[in-house]
Amino acid sequence: DWVIDLADIPDSVAEQAKILYFNYPSNPTGATAPREFYKDIVAFAHKHQILLVHDLCYAELAFDGYQPTSLLEIPGGKEIGVEFHTMSKTYNMAGWRVGFVVGNSKIIQGLRTLKTNLDYGIFSALQTAAETALQLPDSYLHEVQNRYRTRRDFMVEGLAELGWNIPKPLAAMYLWVPCTPGMSSTDFALNVLQQTGVVVTPGNAFGPGGEGYVRISLIADCDRLGEALRRMKQANIRYQ
Repeated sequence: DWVIDLADIPDSVAEQAKILYFNYPSNPTGATAPREFYKDIVAFAHKHQILLVHDLCYAELAFDGYQPTSLLEIPGGKEIGVEFHTMSKTYNMAGWRVGFVVGNSKIIQGLRTLKTNLDYGIFSALQTAAETALQLPDSYLHEVQNRYRTRRDFMVEGLAELGWNIPKPLAAMYLWVPCTPGMSSTDFALNVLQQTGVVVTPGNAFGPGGEGYVRISLIADCDRLGEALRRMKQANIRYQ
């Protein structure tokens, strides 16, 4: 289920490692990790003195009662790591490039020293907008969750009518759809594009593990997703 197998990392590698990056709910897979995994990775990092960097960009995009785990809620997590978050996903600020980091103060100070030598601060109006967004009530977050859950369910049900049986992801905003048997992900994506004008992302764009699948984003509303499904049905693109 795309969860890191810490036992598969040789001690000789772990002893040389300085930083371990991880990301759940995951982009691009949409995978989630159980709370026990976070306890294990914190223990692993303490044992080998590795800095943990957790990318929690989909913290609020979770469905069906699932609540993503924060590294910092695990005992010992704050002593060994930091967590990044972004305004891009939850607050629709993708082009503004606003994010923040929380966690170990010494690590953050090191990042601050590095960044002050690499780049400049963000336009203050965008910082004010981000501050305002973070003060929105929880009802806004529930609206965002409902919006993406509705699109997820709509697309899963629509694809089921075309022969696909897609598990419903518990978080993030993507569906992974198997290609028609015998077709590569590139060929399938090109076939869909040429016959329908609908763009899907070939899974091999994310590495060899994505071969045999395409990824569908849920950033469009149901009317637009429905049009994509209608065109696929009209072109007789099915999972057979």
